[in-house]
Amino acid sequence: MNILKKLTKQREFFIFFVIICIMVAMTIYSPIFLTFANLSVLFLSLSIAVIIAVGMTNLMVSGGFDMSVGSVLAFSGAMAGIVLRSGAPVIAAVLIGIVIGGLAGLFNGFVVSILGINPFVTTLASLSLFRGLTLIVTRGQNISGLPDAFNALGQKVILGLQMPIWYALILVVIGDILLRKSRFFRQNYYIGGSEKSARLSGIAVDRMKILNYVIVGLLAGFAGVIMTARMGTASVTQGTGLELQVITAVIIGGASLQGGEGTVIGAFLGSLLMTLITNVLTLVGVDVYWQTFVTGATLLVAVLIDQYGKVRKEKARK
Repeated sequence: MNILKKLTKQREFFIFFVIICIMVAMTIYSPIFLTFANLSVLFLSLSIAVIIAVGMTNLMVSGGFDMSVGSVLAFSGAMAGIVLRSGAPVIAAVLIGIVIGGLAGLFNGFVVSILGINPFVTTLASLSLFRGLTLIVTRGQNISGLPDAFNALGQKVILGLQMPIWYALILVVIGDILLRKSRFFRQNYYIGGSEKSARLSGIAVDRMKILNYVIVGLLAGFAGVIMTARMGTASVTQGTGLELQVITAVIIGGASLQGGEGTVIGAFLGSLLMTLITNVLTLVGVDVYWQTFVTGATLLVAVLIDQYGKVRKEKARK
């Protein structure tokens, strides 16, 4: 009973319960909801966001966040496409796309940690900066005609599931284990809980914060490469609005805007819940234009829940 009581108090359990309730209701409402085809499309649509959410969770646990991931994704994908069109091998294009994402994260981390600029201001500026670079290098044109060997990275099917789903699942498992079990990455909880105390305890706070931004950038770069391969085209608009989707999923999953809380599994469930809501809206015939509104409303509710939880904890301490 004690184990059950502890389990039901976890944010992840509550989200999982909500997901199950929605799935049961939709199975009764629509016979096509629980089909393999629909579920595979659902997981494919959330895979890119989940890849980035793994790094975003780690970053938000430390008290930071990144508004530029959608633009970094687009820039990395575009650069990978340009490299491929120049005749370079697939592995070179993939590595360049990922490295560019890492360098973008390094830039954000340096400005936030070393220069002391607010993360929101820094990454909001980076959002425009990297989206602008994407338009500059592509001249506003999509890059198509990419080789089949590259496209297979995002389009190949294993056991009925496209590769982006497998990438996302593998990263969720690795990311959750590292954040829960690794002493190195668990330092982020101390940094997010109290940066001053973390410094006094000997944690290299600035180095850790920079590393967190680099990890997010690397994953955004990887997601950009995979999304380009999946679509067979490097689109200048891909990743638009993705940052809000990722941050919302991480907050729903239990991360706090103040830092010190959050899990990768929670972020995965948060992303699944958001995508599930979108899928439900589509199946019941709600206008597609309402889906952006729902994302914003979900983010607002998630922030309110986060604030309410903080207030309750402060009252309990008193």
